[in-house]
Amino acid sequence: MSVAESLWLALRSLLWTILLPGLFAGFLPWRYFGLSQVVVDPGNPRQWLGLAAIGIGVVLLGICIWEFARRGRGTLAPVDPPTALVVQGLYRYVRNPMYVGVSMIVLGEALLTGARALLTYWAVWFLAANLFVICYEEPTLHHRFGPAYERYRATVGRWVPRRPR
Repeated sequence: MSVAESLWLALRSLLWTILLPGLFAGFLPWRYFGLSQVVVDPGNPRQWLGLAAIGIGVVLLGICIWEFARRGRGTLAPVDPPTALVVQGLYRYVRNPMYVGVSMIVLGEALLTGARALLTYWAVWFLAANLFVICYEEPTLHHRFGPAYERYRATVGRWVPRRPR
């Protein structure tokens, strides 16, 4: 891949990161669920747990975006997906680590704010993500990658790592 192609892929990845997880895990919680009003209390263990969850989620998301670009030559957006099936890195353990990362960010934000509305938002978001994965992503990956995806699907859990056989 040329330098220009790599730069273009990096810019597309950045754009889709801002538009997708940036919207669901950043803007919406900030604007509508009290994240902008948080004052961190160093003595509050719930907030420390929330900050840890957010940090871990951001790292997971970043690693997944990198793997999609590096190995799959695509982005996290359904309209600009990887051209190769990505089964390395965190994808060796769960099929949807990017959603796990975003879920950890939003759940961490709920812990940080203590807002029940944000916890409800997380539950609705996770349900919607699960339906999207089951109804769109998995059939699309089966259609695009056939037996390779089916082998992957048979050995790697959707959300939770499976025990080695």
